Amino acid sequence: MIIPLDSLPKETVIAIIENFVLREGTEYGREDVALADKIQQVYQQLKQGTALLVYSELHETVNILPADQFVEGVEEEY
Repeated sequence: MIIPLDSLPKETVIAIIENFVLREGTEYGREDVALADKIQQVYQQLKQGTALLVYSELHETVNILPADQFVEGVEEEY
């Protein structure tokens, strides 16, 4: 189930993003990118609709997925 970005307080969204960024251990190339910058990048993706907040009823978790990945069938898992 997609969670609309505006249905949660911004502080909650930022906390979800921070957890996601730290959990994913994303690699940003040769240069270190500050945590705040990574959070801002993901937040912009959510605002633009290229990433989605997704709630899994099966796992009772919230995750962030690329929008095209969700559309391509991940909704069965989430």
